[in-house]
Amino acid sequence: MKVTFLCQYFPPEMGAPAARTYEHARYWVENGHEVTVITGFPNHPTGVIHPAYRNQWFKRETVEGIELLRTRIYVTPNKGFAKRILNFLSFFASSLFFGVFKTERPDLVVGTSPQFFCAVAAWILSRIKRVPFVFEVRDIWPESAIELGVLKNRWLIRALEAIEMFLYRQADVIIPVAESTKPYLIEKGIPAEKIKIVPNGIDAKYLALPSATSAQARAELGLEDKFIISYIGTHGISHALSVALHAADKLRHEPHFHFLLIGEGADKDDLKQLAARLKLPNVTFMDAQPRERLLSFYRASDVSLVPLRRLPVFQKVLPSKLFELMGNGCPIICSVEGEAAALVKRAQAGVCIEPESVEALLAAIRQLHADAPLRQRLGENGKRFVTTYYLRSMLADNFLTALAEVKNRPLATAKQRPKAAEQQPTISN
Repeated sequence: MKVTFLCQYFPPEMGAPAARTYEHARYWVENGHEVTVITGFPNHPTGVIHPAYRNQWFKRETVEGIELLRTRIYVTPNKGFAKRILNFLSFFASSLFFGVFKTERPDLVVGTSPQFFCAVAAWILSRIKRVPFVFEVRDIWPESAIELGVLKNRWLIRALEAIEMFLYRQADVIIPVAESTKPYLIEKGIPAEKIKIVPNGIDAKYLALPSATSAQARAELGLEDKFIISYIGTHGISHALSVALHAADKLRHEPHFHFLLIGEGADKDDLKQLAARLKLPNVTFMDAQPRERLLSFYRASDVSLVPLRRLPVFQKVLPSKLFELMGNGCPIICSVEGEAAALVKRAQAGVCIEPESVEALLAAIRQLHADAPLRQRLGENGKRFVTTYYLRSMLADNFLTALAEVKNRPLATAKQRPKAAEQQPTISN
């Protein structure tokens, strides 16, 4: 099968979309398929293009058999709604242009969200190439931006919601990451048989990479004798990380506790300012690290945080860091309601608490600090759970099965595609 995949992010960039796309594509190539990924020059989340890619408009390269087409985009740090929209639109234009003129006709085109301008480019490219369009839905847009309060203009909201529904209707298959996205789509009139869930997971090859030991990582940080509470990931407006800093403030007189925050994001400067204002002696910030280096920090952590704000939209998400933490045997404090909490409880891999509650976080930290056997049991449970049910190789096969089902499907005309509102929703198990 020949797959063209549009994803704005790809390694060496960090984050879930880059890792998921790379690992799926690598498995597909290893199994004899041809994969072309159209992506941007690496710059996320700092907005600084990696030195190896500067002063170029286009670059074709091959990574482990995956053909990469990297395109020039407007770059900006991961903050500021208007600038980020410009960033998204620039990838829409450049990925579509180079997709049309620099790629051969594939068997199908996949576009991923967010941001869904990427998916719009994938849909147009699929029409030009006369092949099926596959829409991968990782977060629900624009609903998440509306609930976070970064999208308020009602005309813009209407326009984006119209694009969202258009993409759902036009897709030959929709591949959400979270189970709870399925009823959301069905409520909008999308046929259940068109929806194939492929969750995030963990790559066994990633877990097997050589890395520093836990003791070496602790020595590097100067935290050999501390109980390390880590957060590793994006420092964004969704994550409510100020709660962790206020918990650190409450624990300042218990010097064995130490908070380690690794990553970048729109809120990082504000968080560092808050930590300075509170004069916190028990918090360390680290810049984003190469993904393989994170293995040692996962393993050096006594517990790790998976937080999101208390918003309805986040009940329908499954953060990818859950799988990386469980894969590394790290106990979790999960302050996300809904599907994420259900997964942690099913795996018996952590403690689930109320989101955005300093007191609940303090209670969970103290509980886990006092009970080393519980921490060990949670870590072992999580590792066993994800390596049994959520290995990336199995999930890549499931994704491929969904693609194969639509590969040879004749293209429907606009008249043949019923509007979602006219379709009869059905609930599947």
